[in-house]
Amino acid sequence: MTSDAENNFMDDRAFVIIQHHFEISGAAADSWVNQGHRIVRERTFMKEPQVSIVLPAYNEEAAVGAVIDNIHRAMKNTHYSYEILVVDDHSSDGTVEVVRSKNVQLVERPERGGSGASRRTGILCARGEIIVMMDADGSYEASDIPKLLEHFPRYDQVNGARTSEQGSLKFLRAPAKWLIRKLACYLADTDIPDLNTGFKAFKKDIMKKYLWVLPDGFSCVTTMTLAFLTNGYAVKYIPTAYHPRIGKSKFHPVKDTLSYLNTIIRMIMYFKPMRIFMPLAGFLFLFACVKSVTSFWWTQTLQESDIIIFMTAIMMASLGLMADLIVAYHRS
Repeated sequence: MTSDAENNFMDDRAFVIIQHHFEISGAAADSWVNQGHRIVRERTFMKEPQVSIVLPAYNEEAAVGAVIDNIHRAMKNTHYSYEILVVDDHSSDGTVEVVRSKNVQLVERPERGGSGASRRTGILCARGEIIVMMDADGSYEASDIPKLLEHFPRYDQVNGARTSEQGSLKFLRAPAKWLIRKLACYLADTDIPDLNTGFKAFKKDIMKKYLWVLPDGFSCVTTMTLAFLTNGYAVKYIPTAYHPRIGKSKFHPVKDTLSYLNTIIRMIMYFKPMRIFMPLAGFLFLFACVKSVTSFWWTQTLQESDIIIFMTAIMMASLGLMADLIVAYHRS
């Protein structure tokens, strides 16, 4: 039976309808039972897969069928047992019908919650120890999935670093993403080749600890990356091809870019607050010193503003130390 925390994450607003489609066999599948405001998972004797490949989908009728076929081809000659789990975020086209025809597992969300909400649901529904996530729009190569998996269990998360930018409004997205990525590299104190790749594999038991921090929107994948990096887990990047998506993009260039920036700052505040507070405190302290010397040179006395800036620097450093102690306490 799932815990209360898992039940809360199962769906933010309503119940999740879960349909399992398996090949004919004597083994029984996992069943999901709706009991009031709780979703209870009853385990049976079906063998758990090693890998769960999760596809969040919203109006991907044109692409999802081919993506599923490509995943089967990619996994056919590997030694991994696997499942394909499609999380439909209340699509208004024929996405659900296409998925049902492919004999894979389907989770239907009764209301649209966003890419992040679909990914949270997929993580909780997945049965494999390793979860592979990729978009259902045909932008990533399913043939690269075995390349991600070969780095487990040595690494805790492996990301496909895109070798090109194929999104809409490239002239706006590329500079903004570069600046945000550089900020994230500084704050996380590590090099990040691709901050918001949607193609990643990770250990489920680790990711489940950070479900509480995953937002509903596109910045969810950025949060997944930073959650691992800022908590000392081993993260690897491998180059992967990236193609223009099939169908219409749901990315909003202004809204989602600001969301990425907010996510980076929020994640560092959650896990490495000293990377924000101490540089600010140091800058204010140096500024106060320079201003105080200048004031004393011209007026032979310190100004009230000089003292205020000094006190602000001290308060900023104190807040940073308190935030760092709180983070360390919760880690323990």
